[in-house]
Amino acid sequence: MFNKWKKVVHKTTTKDDKKLRSTLKRIGVNAIPTIEEVNIFKDEFVIQFLNRKVQASIAANTWVVSDAPQTKKLQDILRSILNQLGPDNLDNLRKLAEQFQKQTPASATVQDDDDEVPELVAGETFEEGQKS
Repeated sequence: MFNKWKKVVHKTTTKDDKKLRSTLKRIGVNAIPTIEEVNIFKDEFVIQFLNRKVQASIAANTWVVSDAPQTKKLQDILRSILNQLGPDNLDNLRKLAEQFQKQTPASATVQDDDDEVPELVAGETFEEGQKS
């Protein structure tokens, strides 16, 4: 007779953690305590690490962020991260603004004719153009 039960060996994560720690130690990562928040931007979502532990090795071009991530919509956290964006991210910010404008209803983008500036005729001053 065959036994229907199969013995399953569960591997512990401590062995993997030890391997990871020894590899990180070998490449020379150092803790960076001054980073308050880590955000990874991905299309319309942001992966956010609030209670993070950041380590880096510049020589190995390696960054390690340890924390439980939270996935949020970009619209939800845009105001809180706006002051963190530098001038090099201006193009990305423009693209985001264009995407948000495309999402707004057409009635919100229509302008009234009352806001138009009247054209000046050559030889007239601004005050003379307003009288007519």
